[in-house]
Amino acid sequence: MNDYIERKTSAEERRKQRFVNKSAAVSVKYLRKVDELPHKPDALEPFMNILRHVFVDMQGAVKPDDMPTVGTYCVMVPPELIYAAGAMPVKLCGGSYTAFNIGDDIAPRDVCPLVKAVMGFQSIGVMPIYQECSMMAVPITCDCKKKLAGYLGQHRRTVTLHVPSGRDRDEDMEQYVRELYLFSQSLTELTGRQLSYERLSWACGLTAAAQYELSRFIELRRKAPLVIKGTHYMAVMNAMSYTHISLWTEYLSALNDELEQRIKRGEMASKENRPRILITGSPIVFPNFKLPLLIEEMGGALVGDETCMGERGAYDPPAIVDQSTDGIMRALANKSTRPCTCPTFTDNKRRVYRIMQMLKDYNVQGVIYHVLRGCLVYDYEYQVLEEELGKLNIPVIRVESDYNEEDVEQLRIRVEAFIELIKYGKG
Repeated sequence: MNDYIERKTSAEERRKQRFVNKSAAVSVKYLRKVDELPHKPDALEPFMNILRHVFVDMQGAVKPDDMPTVGTYCVMVPPELIYAAGAMPVKLCGGSYTAFNIGDDIAPRDVCPLVKAVMGFQSIGVMPIYQECSMMAVPITCDCKKKLAGYLGQHRRTVTLHVPSGRDRDEDMEQYVRELYLFSQSLTELTGRQLSYERLSWACGLTAAAQYELSRFIELRRKAPLVIKGTHYMAVMNAMSYTHISLWTEYLSALNDELEQRIKRGEMASKENRPRILITGSPIVFPNFKLPLLIEEMGGALVGDETCMGERGAYDPPAIVDQSTDGIMRALANKSTRPCTCPTFTDNKRRVYRIMQMLKDYNVQGVIYHVLRGCLVYDYEYQVLEEELGKLNIPVIRVESDYNEEDVEQLRIRVEAFIELIKYGKG
């Protein structure tokens, strides 16, 4: 009997080691591709090191040693609450092909690859960013997230936040304010710290500093021609998921300073005549960077990212009207939902409006609508956006992908044809 247990344990250890080796190899491959893109800023290296630290070295989040972490699965979890409680938020939406293959054996066939990757990471139990989390926070934005919360709850403490289907009625906001109060109680139970007005104000100051540097970054990215590659931008935004916000802000400030100097010297990252592309739709999570890399490899300039791993993840600071604890909680509920362009909401005209605004801000010439296979809420909205873009004569293409490299060549052909279409239309 003991021999059987030892053999079983040994087989499980070998399985975990194979996972670590394969997962790290994929991450190394995509980090190298990002590294090899021309015009890489020197100040990008700290962000690359964060991704390397988490996905290659298999270390935990970059934070103070004694600080607990709370895993989050949506931008509608206010990071201010977690920082105010003395913990650190870590975004755990998965982009790993290797973890996806593990999750594929756990979840039903039609579940989206992002959720399968999360389940795979949780199941295999070797990723510190997952294993170190003291609690998980899962907003219920789709059926897959609902079942994911149930699965995560079997492994560690999991809190669900029920997102209202609408945003315009007072009742909708009251519902989410209640959800945030319940979440704050769970955070207090976890860390022992009450979320007082002073601590909430301090946490809002942390995120406001980050949002200021992000606004500088976004403004620099609007320059034509581009001063930084779109894939490099995505590396910066993905690194935010695994770093204490103060450190990320410090790194971003240094990057902004370098980009400003590059503009003064005329050192741009792309040619003036490259087609300017906006990505929207399902999130692009490291190491699943195949689409942005293909866009730039095929001659496009990736100028905008409307996904929840991009600008959507860091809106302006909360508008606090009532200087009280309740005033801050209501401001956070408003900030988390009202400007959010997630397709979970029944009436989502704001998403179309936001994309139209980005077309103007970034002088976009074509839109790539990214859909992860099985991500129905994003797939459903493609037709509405296609019609609106058609009125403006802005070309758009729907690109469906999965968490593997088998579709890379098919994606390459479609992306190349789309970029050539834009070039032909310009000429």
